[in-house]
Amino acid sequence: MVPKYRRKVLIAPYDTRMREIIAEVADKAELIAHAIEVMPDHVHLFVEADPTLAVAEIVNRFKGRSSRLMRQKLPALRLRLRTPWSRSYYAGSVDHVSAKVVKAHIAAQKGS
Repeated sequence: MVPKYRRKVLIAPYDTRMREIIAEVADKAELIAHAIEVMPDHVHLFVEADPTLAVAEIVNRFKGRSSRLMRQKLPALRLRLRTPWSRSYYAGSVDHVSAKVVKAHIAAQKGS
């Protein structure tokens, strides 16, 4: 997920709140969030979902709820971005062998 215009708005304290919101959405939607990494200008998620759910539906749940809650709880963010998320996202699938690689890649993103 990428903020509108790729602005670097997901910094402290927004990054912590974003991580909490993503975990809440995953729990409520019965998704398993294996890895969450919030970068200043994008979010990496490694999510396990029921195969009957469409990827677009999953992404919309994360974007919709996080957008509403972030603008509600953090009015300073509302001043910087009227709509927090761009319409784009990347989604890929993995099997059990490469799941470790994906988790390691996401964890390494904060350091780079």
